Amino acid sequence: MKISAIPRRIVTGLKNGRSLIVEDKKVTNVSEHLPGLLISDIWATNSMPVDLTQELLIDNTLVPDPPKQGSYFRYVSIPPDKDLGIPEMIANKAHPLMHKTDTLDYIIILSGELYLILDEEETLLKTGDIVIQKGTNHAWSNRSDQPCVQLAILLDATK
Repeated sequence: MKISAIPRRIVTGLKNGRSLIVEDKKVTNVSEHLPGLLISDIWATNSMPVDLTQELLIDNTLVPDPPKQGSYFRYVSIPPDKDLGIPEMIANKAHPLMHKTDTLDYIIILSGELYLILDEEETLLKTGDIVIQKGTNHAWSNRSDQPCVQLAILLDATK
């Protein structure tokens, strides 16, 4: 497994009533689900309101499943579709990575570009764009020649 972009995580805490850094290191739970598709679930919670004394790290999964009443904080580097063996999209054919989660997702494009594909339409996202994804069927399609890096916060949701 070749992992080239491992995010750094800084965690703050309290000691004797004073704030301090309790962790500053590269994350260790980075996985490559498909060649070049890197996912690291940076942090998770399992309750709302959040218990700040608890540390909860989870196994990276291709399709996220946050704990009930919890959240994921996810780093994703998405390679070009051609590097994943995904052919150019054919009209009226679903993207092979189409999926749906029962989450409210806040997604920020940090670098590169990719398409957000929905059942009825798609849109090109570029660096700095923000997506509020509300439990819809969707896929990410990188039709460029460079990886796209996104950060996502996924919150357990109900319909």
